[in-house]
Amino acid sequence: MRRAVYPGSYDPVTNGHLDIINRAAGVFDEVVVAVMINKSKRTLFSVEERMDMLREVTAHLPNVRVDSWHGLLVDYCRENGIQAIVKGLRAVSDFEYELQMAQMNQRLSGVETLFMFTNPEYSFLASSLVKEVATWGGDVSGLVPPLVEKRLQQRLAEQA
Repeated sequence: MRRAVYPGSYDPVTNGHLDIINRAAGVFDEVVVAVMINKSKRTLFSVEERMDMLREVTAHLPNVRVDSWHGLLVDYCRENGIQAIVKGLRAVSDFEYELQMAQMNQRLSGVETLFMFTNPEYSFLASSLVKEVATWGGDVSGLVPPLVEKRLQQRLAEQA
């Protein structure tokens, strides 16, 4: 079975993330969307909330499951029998950082990283940018799934 992990913070999940998830699901027998826990990162949504949103927006993909992990991604791969890491690339600047990570992961564990170029429609899209635009009342419809937009608006209203 060909298994891959698509790691990220997903705070929140965007249509760019979903584009990569959908495409990876067409290539691999199983894709694990792993919400990575980074205690030094201040997030808008809890790990559980991010996982719930991801489960809802990927429910139509039977070979996608959602999980979380705190630690080295290669350890997650080893413990779960995952042979590949999928990473989305938006721009050349993403590549420079991701190349270093891919080479380190390969050296540590032999796990391969496969890069998928983002659909040009989403090449500018980042969760942090979505949060910033939404914070100032900007329209993020079309950038995130409708249920994520609703939860984003609710969360920002709670914090106001």
